[in-house]
Amino acid sequence: MAQDSRTTPPRAGYRLMHVHAHPDDESSKGAASTAKYVAEGVDVHVVTCTGGERGSILNPKMDRPDVLANITEIRRQEMERARDILGVRQDWLGFVDSGWPEGDPKPPLPEGCFALVPLEEATERLVRFIRSFRPHVMTTYDERGGYPHPDHIRCHEVGVAAFEAAADPERFPDAGEPWQVLKLYYHHGWSYPKITAIHQAMLDHGLESPYEERLKEWVHEPDWDKRVTTKVECGDYFGVRDQALLAHATQIDPDGFWFSIPREIQTSVWPTEDYELVTSHVESTLPEDDLFAGVVLTEDPSGTLEP
Repeated sequence: MAQDSRTTPPRAGYRLMHVHAHPDDESSKGAASTAKYVAEGVDVHVVTCTGGERGSILNPKMDRPDVLANITEIRRQEMERARDILGVRQDWLGFVDSGWPEGDPKPPLPEGCFALVPLEEATERLVRFIRSFRPHVMTTYDERGGYPHPDHIRCHEVGVAAFEAAADPERFPDAGEPWQVLKLYYHHGWSYPKITAIHQAMLDHGLESPYEERLKEWVHEPDWDKRVTTKVECGDYFGVRDQALLAHATQIDPDGFWFSIPREIQTSVWPTEDYELVTSHVESTLPEDDLFAGVVLTEDPSGTLEP
C-alpha cells in the first residue's frame, strides 16, 4: 500500500549513519543537521567507537572524586541522554578510549586501546552495523581526525575501510549481507572562514570573541577550506544541538567556550553545518545543501523503500 504523504514525514525511509570516536562527538559535530533530518523522518544511527573512559573532565563542576571513580558509567548515561534528545538510535563499537597522550616525547598509547586495535578487527565490527542498519549515507572524520586525537584518526581509518568493505561480498562474509552505502562524507566543523566570520560578528556587536587567540595561531589553509562541498541549513536546530551538548556534563561546561557565542549570532552568520562529499555512487551537483542529494528511494513490492 502506498504511504500517505499527509501523515508520513518527507524523509521516511531514508537512513543516515554517523561514525564517531567518543560519546559527546555526536553532539559537537553535526548534531543540528542530525536533529533536522530526524525531524524530517530520517532514521539516524550513531556508532560510537569508544566509551570515552580516558576523556578529561572538562567541566569544573564535575571534576569530583565520585565522578572520576564512575566515569565509564557516567559517560554511558550522558550518551543515553544525548541520544534521546537528538532522537537517534545509538550503538557502541566496544573499544576502549586511547586517551590524549601528553608530554615531550609523548608516552606510548595504553595497551588494548582503540588506536592500537588491528584495523581489520575494528572494521569488521563496523561492517556488521552497516550491513544491519543499511544506511544510504555515512559520515565520519577526515584523515586528520578533525583534530589529531589518536581515536579520531582511527575512527577515520575504520569508517573509510568499513564503507568500502560493507559492499564487498568477499570481505567479512559472516558479518551480514553486503550493503552499498551510497555516499560518504567527512565533517568540517571549525573552518577558518566560519571562525573568522563569527569572530568578526562578535566584535561588530561589541562583544568579546573567544576566538581572538585561536585565530592568531591558526595556520590558514585555503585549499583545505575548499574541500567543503555540502552546507546543510540547520540553524533552527542549534537549540537541540546545545541541549544534546549539555547532556555531556563531564565534557561541556555550560559557562564555558561552547556557549560563549549568542545563538542569534550563530544562526545569522553561519546557519549551516558543513561536510565534504568524499565518495558518491549517485549523481548530485556540487555544491550541495543536502546529504541525501541524488539519493532517490523507490517502493518495492514489499513496501520497503530502497535506492
